[in-house]
Amino acid sequence: MVTKETVRDPADADVTRADSLAREIFAGVANKWTLLVINVLEQRTLRFTELRTEVDGISHKMLTQTLRHLERDGLVDRTVYAVVPPRVEYQLTEAGQALRSTVNRMCAWTRAYLDHIEAARLRFDSMS
Repeated sequence: MVTKETVRDPADADVTRADSLAREIFAGVANKWTLLVINVLEQRTLRFTELRTEVDGISHKMLTQTLRHLERDGLVDRTVYAVVPPRVEYQLTEAGQALRSTVNRMCAWTRAYLDHIEAARLRFDSMS
């Protein structure tokens, strides 16, 4: 069997280029629902309804779209059990776990600078 080797254009890795694969991936993971789902999954395997409960404010439709996106990009594994009613569980892949450490640092940064940002907003809004 002969396989064709893929030659990737170096521009695909440039997040500053609008047409790059890296920009597409970056945009997909840099959205609030994706970050929150990854944060909630952490080291646990969760069912859809558990995820929806944990991610306050996410709609059924948005959670479905987010999980499909994460599964497509190989960040989440979806396991379906052949029972009635069907049981579906989600867990982070190795790549998802690696991203989780970045998400955790972003959450820590948010907590550390929450007061600073709130004060800056109040100053800015009072000048408007």
